[in-house]
Amino acid sequence: MTTALLIDFGSTYTKLRAIDLERRAVLGAGQGPSTVASDVRIGMKAALADLGQRLGVLPKFKYRLASSSAAGGLRMVTIGLVRELTAEAARQAALGAGAKLVGSFAYRLTTADLEKIGALAPDIVLLAGGTDGGNSEVILHNARALATRRISCPIVYAGNRAAADAAASLLAGSTLITTDNVMPEFNVLDIEPARAAIRNVFIDRIVHAKGIDRASAEFDRVLMPTPAAVMEGARLIADGCASSSGLGELMVIDPGGATTDVHSVAGGEPQTPGAMRRGLPEPRVKRTVEGDLGMRHNAATIVEAAGADTIAREAGLPAQRIAALVENYAREVEHLPDNADELALDQALARAAVGIAVARHCGSIETVYTVNGPVTLQQGKDLSALETVIGTGGALVHSGDPRAALRMALADPAAPQSLRPRAPRLLVDRDYLLYACGLLGAVEPEAALELALKHLKEPPNERPLNA
Repeated sequence: MTTALLIDFGSTYTKLRAIDLERRAVLGAGQGPSTVASDVRIGMKAALADLGQRLGVLPKFKYRLASSSAAGGLRMVTIGLVRELTAEAARQAALGAGAKLVGSFAYRLTTADLEKIGALAPDIVLLAGGTDGGNSEVILHNARALATRRISCPIVYAGNRAAADAAASLLAGSTLITTDNVMPEFNVLDIEPARAAIRNVFIDRIVHAKGIDRASAEFDRVLMPTPAAVMEGARLIADGCASSSGLGELMVIDPGGATTDVHSVAGGEPQTPGAMRRGLPEPRVKRTVEGDLGMRHNAATIVEAAGADTIAREAGLPAQRIAALVENYAREVEHLPDNADELALDQALARAAVGIAVARHCGSIETVYTVNGPVTLQQGKDLSALETVIGTGGALVHSGDPRAALRMALADPAAPQSLRPRAPRLLVDRDYLLYACGLLGAVEPEAALELALKHLKEPPNERPLNA
């Protein structure tokens, strides 16, 4: 058996990739509707039938590995002490684990906060707060509040180690997983243990709660949420493995129907001479999720953020036509473009979403004047020297001009304070393999890396959006 089946239980489609491990090649792809709301096995069988039809016969698979973002993804609430410190560290841990962050709270939880958390119906709560040996009062107050509310989902404790035993006693009636503090010392991040704990909870509990395990006869195991699989694919392509080098520091951009995700694998240290960092240190492997930049769910928001006149000009359509199409998208969020106007609009939306999302992901610099003279401060990552930018997801893969969209990620002379990439190589994940490479990398990293590098392609030269 020299083949692998990589499965993505997506929000709309269950997608399959069959991989020849020896030749590092894609044998075929298949998909079926995601039927998690009814019976996940129906969509899985449809996807397998589609794959079988394309291949002629399904081979015996050495690995059958899956990721999932179905049924709304991994819904998560984070709680920290100070919003700019432990609450932000908890947020970074949640996003890095592939979670869909639905709420973030800081300081002492109030009755209103607890009502909001209940209404958000999270799959996991991440409870943080205080450095090790530091403030225990707030995190214990919040543990007591969660216990009183009887939050039914698992709680991951990633706060002050000195308060862990007391918190465990308070939360004895809850499912509690204790891991290392996301901020053991002031301004020191340690989010990988919390990421690992969140993924373990996802595998052990959420997969069952979402009904994904009903299709367990068709796969070996679900390894992680799909966004985490994409992130692991990005990490592998950047860093390489024991026997092969990667591409170096990079960014991955994924504009989707509900969100636009940006991943970066880079240190982000200041490139501007004399610049000093401000705020929390940035994780080297970072994910941001822009919930207001979904190509379908939030098309109107993208138009508003970019400017209706800009979208109309780039799509080559009258503003009234843009408004009508966006209204149609709001009514039918799973709609795929099927005429020239919709294709032109999608391309303009993708360009806008990429530009806005990358600007938010990258850091910025500003000059502050002090009594000792001007000081240059950097907030966030400096990605100006980034070597590679990769586009993935249907909005880019099926775009008539993916290069035009990816170029929106580049530095703009009109916004010199933004630390976006200046001159990276642009690549497209045309076969939607990043999630598959992230999964395969867990068992055969060399094969996964070679597969990824073989299938990343430079997009063709730009042409007019309304051509």
